Amino acid sequence: MSKTNAMLTAEARERVGKGSARELRRNGMVPAVIYGDKQAPVSIAISRNEISKRIFGGGFMTTTFTVEVGKKKYMVLPKDYQLDPVRDFVMHVDFLRISEKSVVTVAVPVHFINDEKCPGIRKGGVLNIVRHEVEFHCPANAIPDSITVDLASAELGDSIHISAVELPENVTPVITDRDFTIATIATPAGLKSDAEDGDEEADEVEEEGSEED
Repeated sequence: MSKTNAMLTAEARERVGKGSARELRRNGMVPAVIYGDKQAPVSIAISRNEISKRIFGGGFMTTTFTVEVGKKKYMVLPKDYQLDPVRDFVMHVDFLRISEKSVVTVAVPVHFINDEKCPGIRKGGVLNIVRHEVEFHCPANAIPDSITVDLASAELGDSIHISAVELPENVTPVITDRDFTIATIATPAGLKSDAEDGDEEADEVEEEGSEED
C-alpha cells in the first residue's frame, strides 16, 4: 500500500501572484495550494529541497501527506506539480484536501513480473505495454503503490486485460465500460516473416506431393 501520513512542514502564504511566487523561489521555497473538500483554498510555501526529494524519490502522487502549517494540520494527496522546463526545478504543487474516509482517484503505476519465465517472450515475443499507469478509485488511506501483472503464462499474441489483474479490496478502475488492455505479447515482424515462410514451404511440399500422386 501507499505510504500514508508522511509529514510535510509548510508556511502560510499571505501574498499570492507571480511576483510573490518568484520571490519565494529565489528564497528556496516552492508555492503550493491546498484545495477541495468544499473549503476555501489554503496558499502555502514548502522548502524546495524537501518537496524535490519527495517528488523525485518516487511514489509522490500516490502518497498521502499531513501538511503542518503553523498549528494547523491538513491531510492531503498530491494532485499535480509543475517543473521548470529547462532546469527541472519544482515550480508549484497542488494538494487535494482529504480525510480518512475520502475516496480518491489516482493513477497507479503498473509493474510486470516473471518476464524471464514468460513463454511468449522466450519464443521471441516482445512485451508491448499499452498502459504504464491505470486510474483507480480507492480509499485515501489504502492507495496501492502499484498493480502487478504476472507474465508467467502469457503466450505469443496474448493480450493482458484489467480483469486478469488481482486488485486490492475497494480498488476499482475508473474505466468500467470495457475490459481494457494493459499489455500484449507482440510477435516481431521478423518472427512473423519466418513463420509465414515456413507456412509457404509447407504448402509447397504438400502441392508437390499431390502432383507426384
